Amino acid sequence: MAHTKYQVEVLTPEGKVFDDEVEQVSTITTVGSIGLLAGHQPILAMLNPAELRLYKTESDVVRYAQAEGYLQVAGGRALILVEEAIPPDELDAGEIRERLDQARKEAERAEEDSEERKRAERDVARYEVFEKIASGGS
Repeated sequence: MAHTKYQVEVLTPEGKVFDDEVEQVSTITTVGSIGLLAGHQPILAMLNPAELRLYKTESDVVRYAQAEGYLQVAGGRALILVEEAIPPDELDAGEIRERLDQARKEAERAEEDSEERKRAERDVARYEVFEKIASGGS
């Protein structure tokens, strides 16, 4: 069964990653998983690192390793603003493991409740998810 399509844009600090119509968006907010179809009520949500799935059709799915960011749905469109959005086939598992190890070390060295500690912990969470996606999990 075909679903109504709507416009979705994915932006990172480096620029536009995706701009097309989809039937559904699937990602994870800070309060849980979310699937968005056309006509969804307006929403503004914080996003956790996750596998972002953009369903152009039921069988044509565009996937990204998505970092933390924000999701806005309004006016029949969705805007996804994230720190990173990388296609899974472009992930380098070795590089991700190095970044994860470095982030863990930085978290251990940083003072409790410091901004440096919070940033390092966000990096750890991101690279743990990216590592899982790179290894074929989601």
